[in-house]
Parts: sequence; C-alpha cells; structure tokens
Amino acid sequence: MEYTIIGILLMIIMLLYFKVADKFNIIDKPNQRSSHSEITLRGGGIIFWFSALLYFVQHFQNNYFFFTGITLVSLVSFWDDIQNLSNKIRISVHFISITLIFYDLGLFNLVPLWGVIIAYVLAIGLINAYNFMDGINGITGLYTLVVMGSLLYVNTKIQLFTDGSFIKYAMIASVVFLFFNYRKKAKCFAGDVGSIAIAFWVIYLVLKLILITNSVIWLLFLAVYGVDAICTILHRLYLKQNIFEAHRLHLYQVLSNEYKIQHRLVSLYYALAQIVISVLVIYFYQKTQDLYLFVFIITPLLLVYTLKFYLLNKNNLKVNI
Repeated sequence: MEYTIIGILLMIIMLLYFKVADKFNIIDKPNQRSSHSEITLRGGGIIFWFSALLYFVQHFQNNYFFFTGITLVSLVSFWDDIQNLSNKIRISVHFISITLIFYDLGLFNLVPLWGVIIAYVLAIGLINAYNFMDGINGITGLYTLVVMGSLLYVNTKIQLFTDGSFIKYAMIASVVFLFFNYRKKAKCFAGDVGSIAIAFWVIYLVLKLILITNSVIWLLFLAVYGVDAICTILHRLYLKQNIFEAHRLHLYQVLSNEYKIQHRLVSLYYALAQIVISVLVIYFYQKTQDLYLFVFIITPLLLVYTLKFYLLNKNNLKVNI
C-alpha cells in the first residue's frame, strides 16, 4: 500500500510539474545534433529528487548527507536545464555532493588517499557519463530500473546493505517517469536534473555495496553505460572535440539517428544487455576473481561498441560529425 501511495503522489507531482514547465517555458528545443525533432518539456527527471524527498521525510534521521547531496546536484542541474552554467560550477557542486556521501559512508577512514582520489574521479565520471547517455526516449528510465532492480536483488538475496525501500522509491520514480517518457512522442525529457540526480542515487548505492562486500565487481552493474560513455569520450578526444558539447557519436545515437531504429527499441536493447550482464555478475560473484569477470564482460562489450565504426563507414558517414 505504501508504494502505491508513493506512486500516486509522484504521478500527481509530475502532472503539476508539467504545468509549471509549460508556464515558464522549460522546454528542450532540438538542434542538428539532437536525437529528437520536436519541442518537448524538459526536466521531467525532477521526479527522482521528489522521490528522494518523500523517502527523506520518513527516514531523515539516517539519510541526511545523501539527501543534501542529491539536493545540491539537482538544484545546479535544474538551473543548468533552464540557463546554461559553466562546467566549473557544475563540477564543483558535484565534488561537494560526492564528498558528502563519501563522509556518510566513512570512505575517508576505510581507504587510503590514492583510493579516495580514484573514487572521486570514478564517481564524478559516472555522474557525467549517466548524463551523456540520456539522449533518447526511455533509455534513462529503463536502464535505471535494471540497475536498481539488480541492486534490490543483491540486497534481498545476497548481502543486505541498505533499506530496501530506499531502492524501491527510485524504482517507483523510474516507472512514473517512463510512463511519460517511454513513448514515440515523449511528454517530457529527464533533463540534467533527472539523469544526474538518479546517477547520484545509483553511485551512492553501488559504492555502499562495494564497501560492505569489499568487491568492485558491482561496478559492472553499470557496464553497458560505462563502455559506451568512456569509449565515446576517447573517440571524441581522438577527434579533438570538446567532450562537453552536444554530439551524435554514441553507439545508441548512431543506431537511432543514422539507422533510424526506433528509440524505444534501442533503449530496450541497452536495458536487456545490462540485464544479461547483471545476471552474470550475480551468478559469478565469489565464484571467480573480480579481474577475470571484468575481462570476461568488458571484452565483448568493447567488441560490440566497435560496431559503431563499421556502421558509420557502411553508411558513408563522417566519424567526426
């Protein structure tokens, strides 16, 4: 009953937000590098922050640092959705927010300095990678459902590491968002406020699980996004492009824009691929060394990613567009 009520509340909040966004003209205008062609309301992903708020109201005594962090990244991201901010401001806020959850999880006392530095780079990188990957209808919502579902399974069947409701609230928000976004003509887009807020939530949970189990294998719950995002960044650096500017070089963009595969279908492919990987991670947990499993999973993903170059060349497209 609790989750039904939360779902209804989030649905009402989303509908109210649409009125606000429409009144204040908070919209996403397509450009030549966009994966959509129609003006659409932006910032629908604010529902993730509201879901965190509803959870915090009930569990504020042990969720203060997380909620402060997700509020900071949500505020600066929503501001960026309305009026472009400099990368320095955004990254600075991300750094402060990540510091809050590191403190909450006791990371500074559990790992050496070099480990903390790596954790900062990884966390901030994953936040921005999650944002980069939010480009077509349904991809953020579906992928988040898979990641959160995987974490919920681990929390329930393998290792209790957090309150199960904390994960479920994020999943409910994803379902509500998908109701409006997973359509041929989306009612709204997540915006930076959505992709970055839910990325912050995911990172907090994954990091907490890593610290409790003393295993980095759980990073593979983000393997599909990670390989696409990192490889595309390397590709763009090779082309001497500004990695913070809009582009159409992700594999999902090539499939959607150049080969005209329906956005919802491409999003589903990404979600299904991550489901397969998550199942393998859970099955092989404690049955093989982390390094071997990383190689076993990342290698085929890299091979799949190289398909992008074949598709670009086959379609006689310039890879530097």
